[in-house]
Amino acid sequence: HPLSMKNRPLMGPLDIFNEINKQFDKAIIVTDVGQHQMLTSQFVDITENRKLIMSGGLGTMGYGLPGAIGAQIGNPGVPVISISGDGGMQMNIQELATAVLEELPIINCIFNNTYLGMVRQWQDLFYGKRYSSTVLDDTVDFVKVSEGLGAKGYRVSSIEEFKAALKEAIELNIPCVIDCLIDREDKVFPMVSPGAAISEAFDRQDLEN
Repeated sequence: HPLSMKNRPLMGPLDIFNEINKQFDKAIIVTDVGQHQMLTSQFVDITENRKLIMSGGLGTMGYGLPGAIGAQIGNPGVPVISISGDGGMQMNIQELATAVLEELPIINCIFNNTYLGMVRQWQDLFYGKRYSSTVLDDTVDFVKVSEGLGAKGYRVSSIEEFKAALKEAIELNIPCVIDCLIDREDKVFPMVSPGAAISEAFDRQDLEN
């Protein structure tokens, strides 16, 4: 039973997960590390035919795309969706060339909030908003990089654009990257303060109160 999450006026993580749940009866979903990893574990409906692979608590940023490549090679014919943040994706985006070379039709969804989201969330909640080394306000163009490596790239900022890009990516059956622009203030809950017990976990409502 996932915690509630507010839908954004244009597009938020919950909208993206709802669409993935609708579009795929059978799929393997692989996550990178960060806020999107926690959100995926809460909001993707896992069934006998819709499976989830992640690196658990190992903190292996950059795992999403290589993990999806392995999942696709091991399960030909099964749709594989990789979910990464913009930080994690930049660590191993060159592996798109491998996916193209091996003709692996992985769909890569980037949750792009221009931050190292989970670390920034900790800095925001526990360290007095003293942000350090978490701002990624750069000029990386994931569409151009993806296409330069031989994949198809999309940039979307609304759920209608995401639906259209996802539908086309499925039909193309080639490696695709969908750069999803989301709100940088979105947070994932529950959280546990540094050094606190699990019994002291709190959610958004606790924080507002």
